[in-house]
Amino acid sequence: MAASSTFSTKRLTLLDATMIIVGSMIGSGIFIAPSLIAGLIVQVQLGAGAFVSIWLIGGLLTLCGALCYGELAAALPRAGGQYVFLKEAFTPLWGFLYGWTLFTVIQSGFIAAVAIAFANYAGVFFPWIGQSRAWLRAGFFSLSGVQVLAIFLIVFLSAINARGLREGSFVQNLFGIGKTAALLGLIAAGMLSRQGNWAHFQPLLPSSLSAGVLAAFGVAMSKALFAYDSWNIVTFVAEETQDSTRTLPRALFLGTLSVALIYSLAASAYLRILSVAQAAAAPDQRIAAQVAQVVFGPTGANLVALGILISTAGCVNGLILAGPRLYYAMAQDNLFFSGAASIHRQRGTPVQSIRYQALWAIFLVLSGSFGSRGAQLYSDLLTFTSFASLLFNVLTVAGLLVLRHKKPALPRPYRVIGYPWTPLLYLSVAVFFLIFIAAGDPRNSTFGLAVIASGVPLYLYWKARRRKALASPQPAVCSQLYRREEG
Repeated sequence: MAASSTFSTKRLTLLDATMIIVGSMIGSGIFIAPSLIAGLIVQVQLGAGAFVSIWLIGGLLTLCGALCYGELAAALPRAGGQYVFLKEAFTPLWGFLYGWTLFTVIQSGFIAAVAIAFANYAGVFFPWIGQSRAWLRAGFFSLSGVQVLAIFLIVFLSAINARGLREGSFVQNLFGIGKTAALLGLIAAGMLSRQGNWAHFQPLLPSSLSAGVLAAFGVAMSKALFAYDSWNIVTFVAEETQDSTRTLPRALFLGTLSVALIYSLAASAYLRILSVAQAAAAPDQRIAAQVAQVVFGPTGANLVALGILISTAGCVNGLILAGPRLYYAMAQDNLFFSGAASIHRQRGTPVQSIRYQALWAIFLVLSGSFGSRGAQLYSDLLTFTSFASLLFNVLTVAGLLVLRHKKPALPRPYRVIGYPWTPLLYLSVAVFFLIFIAAGDPRNSTFGLAVIASGVPLYLYWKARRRKALASPQPAVCSQLYRREEG
């Protein structure tokens, strides 16, 4: 179905597409994950060199992946992005498994977790909002103020994106510019502060490079990759992007490079104010707040909390904007709930897909999976979502190599720089980290694999329904599969 007859007439510019990447990548991760990383580094007696190199390596790895996705996005500029790439390179099963995992864990899970982070930091200004303050108790079920505010944020931003792409992209640009300015301000303050100490950068090397050290380094990298994740979601909105074959590769490069530089500078600024051990001991993993308090005094925590509120809200908005386009593409192939294939007639938005995503994210918030055990569950979330996401990114970059061989005549307005070395570098480094993430945290890595595997019987079910629907001559069945929402 052509984009012109379905989606909104609004088209995303290079700035819009870049801000989707920047705004979705910069969420709560850079404010919390560095403390978790520092804790793992301290355990195996690594030091400043490892702390900063994790962010540099993660940025380089992500940039290589973004360059590869640029070629795929230019060659296959369709709604759904990565789902389409995997489907074309391998089989519809792999595209579906990615889409299913995205819906159940990666996208909705990120939305829920970042919304919880937003609500937690709102507690700095409104103490009556707190994880320990139950607003409602009924048996085993309890509802905290943090959960209520997280749900409100999800519903509010989903409603904005349901109104139209223009509204959603405007909010994304606003948040993206605001959070970038806030982070750059914190970086400058940390780098220039008289409270800083460059001696914190003195490296501490382990006595031996054992499997345990590599495993800890791999798990630490999973926390950084969580912060770097979501760079690929701009490919989901390919059909709604101006001159997508040129705009998407540029946006992937500019957005990913910008975030990699910001993260590496932020990690360095943190380390100039705090030692690795002090970063690991930051209360509630709020390393950015700890740094700001040292630099700015008592008002520092409030300034960082405000910056995090802007950052997390922008991240949630970007995730809400992009994900439903992929579910729409799956539903168009009859491999998802049929309602997700509908487009609002006046607004040109996948309203039903937005609703499905919001409802599942709200369920995850209410389940307590992200709030009941605080930091530990947040750390677990970072591992199993990063593992699942990195695994599919590896498959997708491998799909670039497959498509070069399988479909050499496919139009490629942009070809990845340094082919085949760029995708091979990405694959070799990413597979290394997949192995050691699994070795360092087998429980959460296995959970990620279990979620992926749970999609197989659903794929077979929807595939059987699709075959039955295509074989049926009844127009009523077809109209249910490809219906438009009347508004």
